[in-house]
Amino acid sequence: MSIRTWRAEPLDLKVVEFLQSKGALTDDELFDLLREVYENVGFGELNRVLLKLEIEGRIRVSSSVRGKRRVELREKKE
Repeated sequence: MSIRTWRAEPLDLKVVEFLQSKGALTDDELFDLLREVYENVGFGELNRVLLKLEIEGRIRVSSSVRGKRRVELREKKE
């Protein structure tokens, strides 16, 4: 049984905030940044958040090199 904790700031908002301030990141870099803020975040949880944000059209995830993914914000169309 896993224990889920309530976060003051949702993980998806923190991901978007990091991408806005730092630009495009690899999934490993993003995971390391999130681990500094949330000590109990897992890579599987990050993958779920990335998938959600990609489906919503807020980010783009692409393969860069073997086993690495590039995560970037999508341009807003007005």
